[in-house]
Amino acid sequence: MKLYRYLHDGRVLESSEVPAGAKLVAPVTPTKIVCVGRNYAEHAKELGNEAPSEPLLFLKPPSAILDPDGTIVRPPVSQSVQHEGELAIVVGKEAKNVKADNWRNYVLGFACANDVTARDLQKKDVQFTRGKGFDTFCPIGPCIETELDVSSLRVQVRVNGETRQNGSTSQMIFSCAFLVEYISAIMTLMPGDVILTGTPSGVGPLNAGDTVEVEVEGIGVLRNVVA
Repeated sequence: MKLYRYLHDGRVLESSEVPAGAKLVAPVTPTKIVCVGRNYAEHAKELGNEAPSEPLLFLKPPSAILDPDGTIVRPPVSQSVQHEGELAIVVGKEAKNVKADNWRNYVLGFACANDVTARDLQKKDVQFTRGKGFDTFCPIGPCIETELDVSSLRVQVRVNGETRQNGSTSQMIFSCAFLVEYISAIMTLMPGDVILTGTPSGVGPLNAGDTVEVEVEGIGVLRNVVA
């Protein structure tokens, strides 16, 4: 089932149907966004890094969340803003010390996400907080798909209609099950929290006026413009 969230007459509605005159908004309100870096070997390689031996984690602030069709704003302090299309896991209930063989019981579903990155700031700072944390740097949606086998899903990114990224979740170094176990052993995951599972190779620039689309097989297309 696809779950959408809309703003309609000043109220937020959750529905599988589109109310007339409603605006589609981000389907989540997380307390935290937990991201997994370099979870595809070819992406690690394209940035000159080794594939990690255990998950490389960082956080995006909830204020980075952006609605479908919202505008990604390039910050003036960065000259290299890039797209990273990803499968997002949406937590369904409080999760602590979850075992991998039971991970799905704690997950509401899955969404498309774009881990927008100021690459020059990421490299300059070494740690990822500033380069990943600007407002509008986490578009997510267009919905939460609650029933999906995520073991082998196509993940694509298009910019102005040109395919930039074209990978599969089967290429992940660490599976969704492993990630939920690993992360929940560190921190308690709350309902609505998001895990970004990493991006395939092919990341590239986003310029003012671009339209970027993240498509994950079985979920839909997340579309945003850049300013």
